[in-house]
Amino acid sequence: MNVTSAPSSSTSATGSAPDPASGLPVSARLYLCTDSRRDRGDFGEFVEAAFAGGVDIIQLRDKTIEAAEELELLAVLRAAAERHGRLWAVNDRADIALLSGAPVFHIGQQDLPVASARSLLGTNALIGLSTHTTEQVEGALRLSSALSTPDGGLDYFCVGPVWATPTKPGRAAVGLDLVQYAAQAVRDAGATQATVPWFAIGGIDLDNVEQVVAAGARRIVVVRAITEASDPAAAAAALLAALDAGAA
Repeated sequence: MNVTSAPSSSTSATGSAPDPASGLPVSARLYLCTDSRRDRGDFGEFVEAAFAGGVDIIQLRDKTIEAAEELELLAVLRAAAERHGRLWAVNDRADIALLSGAPVFHIGQQDLPVASARSLLGTNALIGLSTHTTEQVEGALRLSSALSTPDGGLDYFCVGPVWATPTKPGRAAVGLDLVQYAAQAVRDAGATQATVPWFAIGGIDLDNVEQVVAAGARRIVVVRAITEASDPAAAAAALLAALDAGAA
């Protein structure tokens, strides 16, 4: 799919065929969340570098900006994603996702319910959900498009935070046990990480990514591992190489 087409499209934004059920490109492994980088003033250059380094999806997540500024930044993000043939995401606000034409929309457990988000966005966006407990992982599996209603369910979910992170103050770390649980739960559901995509998230960096892979994850979400890197492209490439090494 390109960044403006529906999840049911036959080509992916990463150049590989999307899973027929979820629409998330099978090759999407590295998901980046970034703020507006207002303090550095380099948002456009940063997202270009991250995509160039191999990031598959970039989500703009910044609670400090107003809607108008977010839409302006999303236009920059969208242009970069289209140049690199990648995906981009909106966090929490379905109205912003709808107005910007975002191909990916992510919500937390206390945000808009998945069914409500789907009713607003239709099939024009992939929808992801954060999970922090075994019960929430099971709930995400029940909502999965591959296991319930194609075109109407959840397209991916995230598991974490694996380690404590300042980007989620007050959120207790779940550790590697929940990553292992998610991997087994997907297998027990008769699915795979291709048909039910899920990502580990929370404090993941180059020093610990192989532990996450050993626990069963094949996709990761990162923040500081790339946003705080002096060379975002090199940091992204190194994380992808570590994912490969851990899965070997």
